Amino acid sequence: MPSEHPEAEIWLGAHPADPAHVGDGPSKQSLLTRIGEDPVRELGADTAKTYEGRLPFLLKLLAADEPLSLQAHPSAAQAKEGFAREEELRVPIDSPVRNYRDASHKPELIVALTEFHALAGFRCPRQTVEFMDALGVEALSVYRSLLADQPDQAGLRTVFTSWITLPGPALDALLPLVADGLVQYLSTRAQEDGGKFVAEARTLLELGESYPGDAGVLAAMLLNRVTLNPGQGLFLAAGNLHAYLSGTGVEIMANSDNVLRGGLTPKHVDVPELLRVLDFEPAEVTVLDPASDSVELPVRYDTPAPEFALSRSTLADGSSVKLDSAGPQIVLCTDGRVALDDGNTELILERGASVWVPAADPVVAVHARWGAAEVFSATVG
Repeated sequence: MPSEHPEAEIWLGAHPADPAHVGDGPSKQSLLTRIGEDPVRELGADTAKTYEGRLPFLLKLLAADEPLSLQAHPSAAQAKEGFAREEELRVPIDSPVRNYRDASHKPELIVALTEFHALAGFRCPRQTVEFMDALGVEALSVYRSLLADQPDQAGLRTVFTSWITLPGPALDALLPLVADGLVQYLSTRAQEDGGKFVAEARTLLELGESYPGDAGVLAAMLLNRVTLNPGQGLFLAAGNLHAYLSGTGVEIMANSDNVLRGGLTPKHVDVPELLRVLDFEPAEVTVLDPASDSVELPVRYDTPAPEFALSRSTLADGSSVKLDSAGPQIVLCTDGRVALDDGNTELILERGASVWVPAADPVVAVHARWGAAEVFSATVG
């Protein structure tokens, strides 16, 4: 349930750690319990069989007012092996040092509601070398040479591992020198290269202020910095090192709580396990923008994840759209006010509210009668 204080995220789904609830008053019921009582009606026969009676996705509202932890998620095979290993070691499921709380992988998709900033995946090493040259920090020269001589995933692994395992005194000596280089770049050198690395430099300074003495600040230097405009999305596969910096978005993922953290957090960081799951292959970020290619509603964000699918409908006043899905859905209103109609009953959904639509229910139509509105529909992929 929402608290009286600001929250970074609200879960909408049937995760055992914090399931959503359906209904009000005496009829209020955990979605986890409701699905468990009749998985075929709630999920549909195919989904219930494929995912053993579990809702395979988790929907979140995410509001990052400050940077969230640098993290990655395991593949399906890594999650299965890691979970079995920690079970054999009898690490309590709620232990703060537990890495694998279930045996599932966790691909995820974030779609921006406001301008959204993130770090995601390893940048081309040659660009990072250019960034280091622009900073002019002599203490980075050994790492700069490593990347320049081996501009591939092996070079990235070497530099990242060196930074993330630096002893405290060495890290405390290096970080201030990097901060000085960032300040010098922003004040003078950025004018010389047309401000090519201004966003990256500002981000590193902000991370250094928020997480002093954290090796994740250095690791962030190796990552792509991404800006999403409202409606644009970013898919993160297994092994993708990322951190959400700021902004509000709708996030959907496989129904898992497996997170390997690498820094920028007071929570548990397991460096050896993180290194085991990370994908060091450098790649440019692909921003998903389906609305730019289609005038039809809803627009769908295509990803390779079979556990989930997410669509978005931006409705003009007086317009309607049918949510085409043969499976279970969570419908979330993110702007305005809409009426949901399944042909038998009508439900008013205000901004910020969501509704569970079982697989057995008829197709739902969404009507915008009180001005423009926006809704997201989450279902099985």
